[in-house]
Amino acid sequence: MKKILLPSLIISLLLGCSSSNPSANLEQYSQYSGGQSMGDATSLFWYTEKLTSPYSASDYVTAGDYGWYQTSYRWEDDQVRELIREGERRDDALELIPYRIHVRFNKTGEAIYQQYRRDGRVLPLKSETLSQLLSDAQVVAKQSKEQRKQGLRLIQGYWDGSSFETCSGKSYSKIEFNHSLPNFVVNRLADVDSYVAFLGSGRNNKVVVEELLMLANDDHHCIERPELLEE
Repeated sequence: MKKILLPSLIISLLLGCSSSNPSANLEQYSQYSGGQSMGDATSLFWYTEKLTSPYSASDYVTAGDYGWYQTSYRWEDDQVRELIREGERRDDALELIPYRIHVRFNKTGEAIYQQYRRDGRVLPLKSETLSQLLSDAQVVAKQSKEQRKQGLRLIQGYWDGSSFETCSGKSYSKIEFNHSLPNFVVNRLADVDSYVAFLGSGRNNKVVVEELLMLANDDHHCIERPELLEE
């Protein structure tokens, strides 16, 4: 079973009199997670609200042989104000080429800073690409919240045939599937130690899988939330 070492949580103590309440500040933030599979693309989502307004989000998307990417988004006054995306995509020669996109928007939604680097070259961004990036941010936020309402969240971990250990270190003795799976998936889970990512929930001593997102060998690393933007 894989063991995940989590960074230590350091609590800063403020000396002297202060009217601030650290616990209250933490309670301002609501964390969501989710994901989806559409065609060849599988997406993992993370989303944060401050009070009731969008604050930040991230996604990790893999499309098999076509490439992958990860993105961090930041909101201000209910609008996406900055994003960074990096990953790899196939070029005309069908080779995977690294790329990176960094965009900042002003209060009216105009892209006042744009940088698109692909395979070491700086290229212009099309308006359609900018619109798609903004749409992707809204999908992460909307899907994560809707899936939370359904009692679902993103769960990752390792199954050894008899127990499931999440990437945060919690153990369950049983996996239950709400939907039937192909025989090859069932056989693999029965015989091979596996990394699993899915939409589901933890109940008592079992995890309930609503939608299987990823299945890989047990040497696959847990996917952490991308943090590409500076605070």
